[in-house]
Amino acid sequence: MADETATLVHPQTRIGHVHLKVADLDRAIAFYHGVLGFTVTQRMGNSAAFLAAGGYHHHIGLNTWESFRGAAPAAGTTGLYHLAILYPTRAELADALHRLIQARIPLEGAADHGVSNALYLRDPDDNGVELYWDLPVEQWPRTPDGQLAMITRPLDLMELLEERDAPEADVGPADLA
Repeated sequence: MADETATLVHPQTRIGHVHLKVADLDRAIAFYHGVLGFTVTQRMGNSAAFLAAGGYHHHIGLNTWESFRGAAPAAGTTGLYHLAILYPTRAELADALHRLIQARIPLEGAADHGVSNALYLRDPDDNGVELYWDLPVEQWPRTPDGQLAMITRPLDLMELLEERDAPEADVGPADLA
């Protein structure tokens, strides 16, 4: 167990970006830009690209430096479990779900964790991706003594889609399977 008296990191510290090894740069860009909607801020030929939201230099780096035409790591090996992309509103998470449906990208799971709503999927290089929205801190479940009490229960995807600003009539329950 970690030493509770150790100096803690500053509370405003954040994980700034993720840099992924990919087998095919164009295919990865098609997913992170074409499906999820991140802007390509810089491309370095066929070896690397940087993508972001909101004018930032990059939230996602993609490269083929050590992985061009490579295979995903075998099951049972260490490495990245998933990257997580935080959406500012539940409606924006609903829009992300709609984008996945339109692109026919299957979900591996969808959960209400009490603190967040999350969608789980794989990118074209088999990296785990979590798309999520955090509930306001004051709504997070707590034990009687104030400790965090996260849960995992199914997330109602049809209810989530209703949060979209411009709902599409062509998305139904069969599209969520």
